[in-house]
Amino acid sequence: MSEDNEKKVSEDEEIREEEMSPEASGAAADAAPAEDPAVTAEETQADEKPEKEEKEKGRFFRNTRAEKAEKELKAKEEQVTFLTDRLQRQMAEFDNYRKRTDKEKAAQFDMGARDVVLKILPIVDSFERGLAGLTEEQKAEPFAAGMDKVYKQLMKQLDDLDVKPIEALGKPFDANLHYAVMHEEVEGEEENVVTAELQKGYTMKGAVIRYSMVKVAN
Repeated sequence: MSEDNEKKVSEDEEIREEEMSPEASGAAADAAPAEDPAVTAEETQADEKPEKEEKEKGRFFRNTRAEKAEKELKAKEEQVTFLTDRLQRQMAEFDNYRKRTDKEKAAQFDMGARDVVLKILPIVDSFERGLAGLTEEQKAEPFAAGMDKVYKQLMKQLDDLDVKPIEALGKPFDANLHYAVMHEEVEGEEENVVTAELQKGYTMKGAVIRYSMVKVAN
């Protein structure tokens, strides 16, 4: 082999040894291009983006469901308030109707009872005139005593109906209670005083159902 060839082979071996040495490896590593941080961040953000979108989407649906449930609850509360108010109004109307009906029934009963009492009062007058004309001996007889008991029972029933006789004799004349059919001069008597009662008057529950027919002093 010629000297030139030997020299070339020796140089090639030296170059290979240098490439295989640690220094050459480090230099090669230093010479390799470094990774771009911006590219790495973009790749990381690209990986995280679908997950973030899923979370946002889930949060949106949860908020939507919560808003829908809140609206439904509010609507039901408004409906309950409306129905409660309507029920209270109907109960008040029914209570007013009941009171009005009871009042009308009571008025109708009073009118019916008044008519019946007015038909009974002439019978009471007959009892009183008949008993007033009896002597003490006649009042002691069984028949008269029986009639007196019937009269008292009748007056008891009228009293239970709140039927009361009007006081007239010796009282000042009252046009709201008395009906003057005669006027007379009476010595020693004050003017406008009832001197005689010709027919007894009655009230029923405080209202006059028959006026007293009286004589009044001038």
